[in-house]
Amino acid sequence: MRQNPSFAFTDVAELRRLIDRNPWVTLVSHAAEGLVASHYAVLLDEGRDDLTIVGHVGRPDDAVHGLGDGELLVVVQGPHGYVSPGWYGEGAAVPTWNFVSAHLAGVPEILTAEENLAVLDRLVARFERPMPSPRLMWERPNDAQFIERLERGTVGFRLTPTRVTAKRKLSQNRPDEVIETIIGELSGDGPHRNPGLAAEMRRSQDARDAARGRAGGAR
Repeated sequence: MRQNPSFAFTDVAELRRLIDRNPWVTLVSHAAEGLVASHYAVLLDEGRDDLTIVGHVGRPDDAVHGLGDGELLVVVQGPHGYVSPGWYGEGAAVPTWNFVSAHLAGVPEILTAEENLAVLDRLVARFERPMPSPRLMWERPNDAQFIERLERGTVGFRLTPTRVTAKRKLSQNRPDEVIETIIGELSGDGPHRNPGLAAEMRRSQDARDAARGRAGGAR
C-alpha cells in the first residue's frame, strides 16, 4: 500500500465493516526462509469492539509462519477496480485503480483447542446460515470424533493489531459530476462493470454529501 497520507482512514466502525464484509484475507510472515503468505477466512472477535480478529490456519502453515512467535501481517482487500481516464472528461488524464484495503499487523495469540473449536463453529455458521438447508459444523452426519480430528489439523489464533494502515481511494479528489460518471460506468454493462465498487463509491459519496449538509447547516 502506498505509504502516504492520501485517502487514509482510521474510523474503527468502518474498518470493522471492511473486515466483516471481506473475510477472505492474506496472511504474511517473515519466516526463516523469507516471506511466506497464506490465504484464510477470518472473523471479528465477537467479544471485542475493536479490530481484533480470530481465525485459523491448517497445519503445517502454523510452523511455516512461525505463528505466535513474530509479527503477522493480515491484508484485507475490499472492493477494487479499474477507472478509465475516459470517464474524467476531455482533459489530460491517466487511468487509476480505486480500492478499499487495510493492513493489520501484530503478534497473534494461539487459541486453545476449545477456543479454536468455537471459532471454527462460528466460521461455518457465518457462511452456512444463508443456505436453504444449512450444514452446521456439529450437525449430523458430522460427529464429535470427526470434529475433533478436524480441530487437530488446524491452529486457531487471535490477533489484536498493534499497527493498522488503511486506505479508501474512491475518487474523492474528483468533482462530484466526475464521481457520478464513474459510479454510472461501474454500474453499467461495460467491460469494467463493477457493481461492488460502485456501491462502495455511492456509500462514500452519500456520506460526503451528508457531512457537507451538516457543515452548511452549522454556519
